[in-house]
Amino acid sequence: MTVSVYQRACKFLTSIVYTHWNLIGSLSTKEAVPIVEQLMHKTKKNTNPKYSIFGKVFYKMPSYYRRAAIAFALGQVSSFVTRYRDWQSRQSRNKRTAKPPKLTIGSNCYPALYKGQCYRLDSLQEVDVKLFNGKKWIWETIKISTVRNRHEVSENKQLSPYLIEKNGKWNLAVPFHCKPEKKEGVNRVVSVDQGINTTAVVSVVDSIGTVIYREFIHPGRDIDRRDKRLKSIAKKASRTMGKGGKLHKGFCSNTYRKCRNINRQIAHQVSKRIVEIAINFDCAVIAFEYLKNWKPKGGKKRSNLKQKFHGWLKSLIRNYTEEKWLELGGKVKDVISRGTSSNAYDGSGKVKRDKSNYALATFSNGKRYNCDLSASYNIAARAIQELTRRNDSQGRSSRSSSRSHRSRAVLCDLWVHSNSTIA
Repeated sequence: MTVSVYQRACKFLTSIVYTHWNLIGSLSTKEAVPIVEQLMHKTKKNTNPKYSIFGKVFYKMPSYYRRAAIAFALGQVSSFVTRYRDWQSRQSRNKRTAKPPKLTIGSNCYPALYKGQCYRLDSLQEVDVKLFNGKKWIWETIKISTVRNRHEVSENKQLSPYLIEKNGKWNLAVPFHCKPEKKEGVNRVVSVDQGINTTAVVSVVDSIGTVIYREFIHPGRDIDRRDKRLKSIAKKASRTMGKGGKLHKGFCSNTYRKCRNINRQIAHQVSKRIVEIAINFDCAVIAFEYLKNWKPKGGKKRSNLKQKFHGWLKSLIRNYTEEKWLELGGKVKDVISRGTSSNAYDGSGKVKRDKSNYALATFSNGKRYNCDLSASYNIAARAIQELTRRNDSQGRSSRSSSRSHRSRAVLCDLWVHSNSTIA
């Protein structure tokens, strides 16, 4: 009932703010909130507000809830006006028939709780929240079931939480302002090679090219659960449309939603493990391949390989890892992906992939090695060279005569550099 009243108030206030936007549009939020309050809130000094019905509909609504709703309405209207002006000036039109944006009123908004006025938190076992019971606003004591660990860091500053409903459960979403100490030094780098057959191959390499640790991360059980659901969609589609039919809008939407949730779970599991490895080996940098604009060339239409590329979680894993690692003071480095898998880490040149097992490769000198593992070594070498030796890449030597001096680094280049330094 509290959220319902708050959302209704947001709808009411959004219409007021939009009506008087010419008056308050150029003001900051701190300056605009009292002006909107004068239009709808009755006080001893303001006995006859223009929209006095607000006080009758939302009787004795706490002032902090009311001001939070006003701030939300100001943001909604400001966003709409900006997008509408861009549409009028044709800056945001991809097509000539593009429709104008719409003003969304109170959609899926949740109240912000201010300390002392809307909530009281004395311990992590229970919390007092000011709620609406249908007749009046009262304080309710609610037990806290689970908490996370951001409050354990003394440098983190707790901000005002939001009262959010998700999947029939109520949560206090508490944001924190984090100022972690930056990790220094590039003596060790965690490199991650993301692939189709193996989700992530992780290696820890130091500045002289010594491989300290390596691990294959592949949550096969969750991947099988996702693929099983996707195959069921294909069977249902063939039964529904036959040879020349069409699928209706929202076909198997629940199954697709479950698959998206499984993908997020896989990405969180993999990113969490990568961060744990970086913490255990005291690394400051996690290196990924830059795959933002990469598009697959292989795989026929509607083939299993095409589906694997479509469900590749390269961006999701990288983004989740960056979010977790930056909060701990680390750094995420993107290196050029070209040649990391096709060049051998020992400098022997191009590799030849096995036809029956694409993850296995044969080097030019006859060595058989895992191609993804070799790629992770090369990713680490490129990250270390970019972080430590930015200007001397032109003069570095290589064991392979086929590779020019301007080509990107592989692991053997760290060996050569360390040997020349020792000499």
